[in-house]
Amino acid sequence: MDEDERTPHPLAAARAARCLNRVEFARAIHAAARSRGLRSGVDKARVRKWEVNGVTPDAVSQAYIAQALGIPAEDVDPASWPAWLPPAGDGVVPLGHASTVPALREALHTMNRRTLLSTIPGAALVSLASSWAGTDPAAYAHERPSPGAAVGEDVVTLLEETSARLNALVTEQRQHIVPLYDAHLARVTDLIDEGRYPRALGVRLHKLAAGLAQTIAWIRFDHGEHGAASRYWIAGLHNAHAADDRDMGAALLSDIAYQASWRNDPATAAGILEKALSRTTHPAARSLLNLRLAGAQAALGDHRGTLRSLTTAERLIGTGDPGDMPTWCSWLSPADLAVDSGRCLLDLGETTRAQALIAEGQALLPPSRNKTRGIFLAYHAQGHLNRREPEAAAAAALEALSLAERIGAPRCVQLVRELVPAFAPYRHAQGVPELLQAVA
Repeated sequence: MDEDERTPHPLAAARAARCLNRVEFARAIHAAARSRGLRSGVDKARVRKWEVNGVTPDAVSQAYIAQALGIPAEDVDPASWPAWLPPAGDGVVPLGHASTVPALREALHTMNRRTLLSTIPGAALVSLASSWAGTDPAAYAHERPSPGAAVGEDVVTLLEETSARLNALVTEQRQHIVPLYDAHLARVTDLIDEGRYPRALGVRLHKLAAGLAQTIAWIRFDHGEHGAASRYWIAGLHNAHAADDRDMGAALLSDIAYQASWRNDPATAAGILEKALSRTTHPAARSLLNLRLAGAQAALGDHRGTLRSLTTAERLIGTGDPGDMPTWCSWLSPADLAVDSGRCLLDLGETTRAQALIAEGQALLPPSRNKTRGIFLAYHAQGHLNRREPEAAAAAALEALSLAERIGAPRCVQLVRELVPAFAPYRHAQGVPELLQAVA
């Protein structure tokens, strides 16, 4: 480790949190200057002087630094340098006018860092959700003039069509082309950073970035790469906010909350979802968010809150204008409502009703949703275990495991593995030895 990296300057810490080396950071400062029709002479040597030699950047450079880091201009106080820089460590890029590119770069660089598996503190995630709920979207208020040829509509349309084709792939096929998703998002990020587009195309680029980031986050999440997944969802949130897409922002917060519930942190999940619901508009979106909120409330033992949220989810599902339904919640169906309601009732100890709902949901699920079917089967196995029915539980768990291994769904495999200790008293029951051997 270099001597100047042992006790990093606040600027070095903020820069590293965005996964930028000094050369990349200098380029980001150049881009900030260009966005104002100006030029900057900053290079990696100048950045080192700021971070290592204690040289104070002038007020203009500090404004560029803030923009490169995604920090609102009003937070800059040149006289207090470097005190106005944000504290590093929670892994969250603050929501702000110029935060979209830093958040995307943070996610795209995660694969090369120890943060691949690390988690972001729940308090930081709830704080981000609160900031989103209480801040007007940073939509484009003006054109983005910059030297060079402007990005045309044909280019953006091609990027959107490519993204749609990638997202149309079924789960078992996406695992083979993961690098293509990252490369596609990286190109979109570069275009946003270069700033050579009119307002309408800029909004479309941000929406495209948000959708791609969400898809990649789910791929990472399914493979247990929770640090990476969080950062992609956060990057998507920044770009949905810039595009003034409130429902998409709520979707990304809902996904972050789902991850928190999955990692046994229902309090964080509930806190995020309550903020997301405060600014969500479409009934289908509100139905999904209430369904996930019910899951967090059930894990917390909040019986009344769980039933209230489930009732709201059931009342809203299938309502609203189908033409305006956000694509990210278009998959929500009575099958999901039934199974997730059953999962909530399992947590509340209402096993018989829970099993009936889970079975009902499984019967309604279309064959195309194999990953969801595997998760539903794991829930069904848990319900059978709660009712002391080891044979049926083993059969459901074996089916879930076989399906998950065939389609490449590690998250479902993990669910089955977590059930194994509960089979210990039933080692000689029909199907249990086969399950234990398959898991081993």
